[in-house]
Amino acid sequence: VQLQAYGGGLVQARGPLRLSCAASKRTVRSYNMAWFRQAPGKERELIAGITWGGQRTYYADSVKDRFTISRGNAQNTVYLQMNTLKPEDTAVYYCAADSPRGLIAHAVSDYEYWGQGTQVTVSS
Repeated sequence: VQLQAYGGGLVQARGPLRLSCAASKRTVRSYNMAWFRQAPGKERELIAGITWGGQRTYYADSVKDRFTISRGNAQNTVYLQMNTLKPEDTAVYYCAADSPRGLIAHAVSDYEYWGQGTQVTVSS
């Protein structure tokens, strides 16, 4: 499975932005999907995840109530709607795919497939 993340850019604080992750195969519907981010000098962290059937979602405390992860109708795209962005949200954002577990894995090492990353910069 090849993943491609796009939609990043420069946005003002409190503004919205939507990231997309397109998969090369429709089989992405069989994977748990997640968004990670990595700020300069920091480790890559899980910020949102969704199980293969969409039954469960996870959000890091830092983005809860501001970000929403969802699957597209075609099931080969995953979105991250980001609202009320803050300067501390500035990072490279990555989408990733994991096997269809019942729970959303948190570790980077649990994810088998990764997109190339898209830069999000939030200006104050």
